[in-house]
Amino acid sequence: MTQRKGRMISAITAIGLLLGSGAALSPVSALADAGSYLAARQATMDRSFQDLTAYAARALASDPKNPVLLESVISAHISMGEFDATKGYAALLNQIEPGNQIASMADLTLLARDGDYDGLIDALESGQSISTVVDGLMLAWAHVGQGDMSGALELFDEGTGMGEGFEHFGAYNKALALGLVGDFESALAILTENGVRDARTSVLAKVEILSQLERNGEALAVLNDAFGDGVLDPELEEMRAALSAGDTLPFTVVRSASDGIADVFFAVAAALDGGLDDAYTLLYARIAEALRPDEAAYVLNVASLLERLGNYDLATMAYDSISQDDPAFPIASLGRAGTLRAAGKDEASLEVLRQLTKAYPEMDNVHIALGDALRSAERYEEAVEAYSVVIERHQPPTRALWPLYFTRGTAFERLGEWEKSETDLRQALALEPDQPRVLNYLGYSFLELKTNFDEAMEMIRKAAEARPQDGYITDSLAWGLYRLRRYEEAVEPMERAVELMPVDPIINDHLGDVYWAVGRDREARFQWQRALSFEPEEEEADRIRRKLDVGLDRVLIEEGEEPTRMGSDG
Repeated sequence: MTQRKGRMISAITAIGLLLGSGAALSPVSALADAGSYLAARQATMDRSFQDLTAYAARALASDPKNPVLLESVISAHISMGEFDATKGYAALLNQIEPGNQIASMADLTLLARDGDYDGLIDALESGQSISTVVDGLMLAWAHVGQGDMSGALELFDEGTGMGEGFEHFGAYNKALALGLVGDFESALAILTENGVRDARTSVLAKVEILSQLERNGEALAVLNDAFGDGVLDPELEEMRAALSAGDTLPFTVVRSASDGIADVFFAVAAALDGGLDDAYTLLYARIAEALRPDEAAYVLNVASLLERLGNYDLATMAYDSISQDDPAFPIASLGRAGTLRAAGKDEASLEVLRQLTKAYPEMDNVHIALGDALRSAERYEEAVEAYSVVIERHQPPTRALWPLYFTRGTAFERLGEWEKSETDLRQALALEPDQPRVLNYLGYSFLELKTNFDEAMEMIRKAAEARPQDGYITDSLAWGLYRLRRYEEAVEPMERAVELMPVDPIINDHLGDVYWAVGRDREARFQWQRALSFEPEEEEADRIRRKLDVGLDRVLIEEGEEPTRMGSDG
């Protein structure tokens, strides 16, 4: 087995462990303490890094040289940002498996964090490895840290032939290194001529370099071309204001070799995002944060990954670590409100959002976030107030406002204020003609109100043509045919709606009604039973139970409606 293959197997083992793979963990069970092993496995499946470190450490007491358990405890500590806690475990794992990827992540991060560039170079050249991309760029930045720019530039040039998705990493990092040492002309040439992608950091680097070269007008044009000339996030607004005032922006994209290494890990985390399990991507994101803890973008990335993993307490801690003085504080607070809501702490989440609207009354997104949270909590009147703040300040309305008119319209509908709801929904369509979600909502509302059937069906058909794989829209189309008493025509689209949304209680209930209407009573009762199994709202559940008892037509008669079968008494 080659050293490279060994490193790849190590990485795959780590991913398997983070995913809770029985195959990856099976070697442990025969040797380690069974109780601790099983608890560690459950903690892995639950993404509970705190519990994983505790139980894996206990299992190691009976099997101290098990590489899978060592990888698990190191990975968990990295996931929590506890790099100092990895030292002993990583040293032991490196003895057992020289060059192990997870151990290298821990060791190399600590060397870079502490500015030990001699040690970092020695470790990389002696076989410690994370990946081809990361190793080469870390080595180049370590030479920058030593003051060996000529050696560093050669290594950056060697990195220009990296694999798919990383083709421009070498050139981009070379530009940042040149900017760090003040060679702004050379750095700008690379950023503009070498096909470097216009990611946020590369754009900011170009803007700061142009400003350093006393070309603020060009810097402002680059900023506006990349992010638009409307209202930007606080960091970009500060940059734009400084450029407009004629101030020279400092070069801050990287301030040291350690910052350069941090940016490498951040970029790799971005490249991995969505391609591998979030728990594995989190390792790279945590390393970036450890090397540059004052960089809000890195902290926000960590928090977002933790939130997606369902680790809300750690995510909240990450959001809380961003100070009120940081331009990213409002974004962090929005994230914190989201994690609190996801953790079931609705009132705490709403309080965070209310305080944000007071502290940043001019920021549209905080009012919108408050409105969304209130609407989710079924506090529709308050949600309308929050949305209205933004709508009223942007008159006459532009196309960008259609989602707000749509969401406020849905809130009015829930309040029973149909005239206001229809006005908002039609305004949304005026701003974004033929928008499928709005067409479906407005058309379905007409069906429920038993009015404007022709217009409702025209709207729903347009929506269905635009989104044929949308189960809710397909359900609306079938339900419209049912409302028009075209029962046979309704069967096929309603069956398709259930195929698209198989566990939705309302759609299964609707299919039951359609089956009943065409005389397929046994299938109707089966669908109503299925609908009940998917836990509909209690009012709907009571109605379904009544249909199971006496049939649909009797229920319709009791409600003052026409039965599906003329002359039927249920």
